[in-house]
Amino acid sequence: MIKANIDMENKDRSKEQKGTGYYFDFKEVLFYFFRKKDPNRKPNFNLRMMHGINKISIIMFLVALIIWIFRRVL
Repeated sequence: MIKANIDMENKDRSKEQKGTGYYFDFKEVLFYFFRKKDPNRKPNFNLRMMHGINKISIIMFLVALIIWIFRRVL
């Protein structure tokens, strides 16, 4: 219990030290499409469908964001 509390405090401190640039870092989102499959994990239909839906939703969000920015500029 004590160790869990210490870990939570360390996570809170690390978020404070990272600054606002940390929250606008989209590297993980961009590289989500180019990850290699883990050879140690057995294939699971539900997991593949979940990742497929996630990829579709990310693409739809980025397209909508581009359209929204384009309309604001014009």
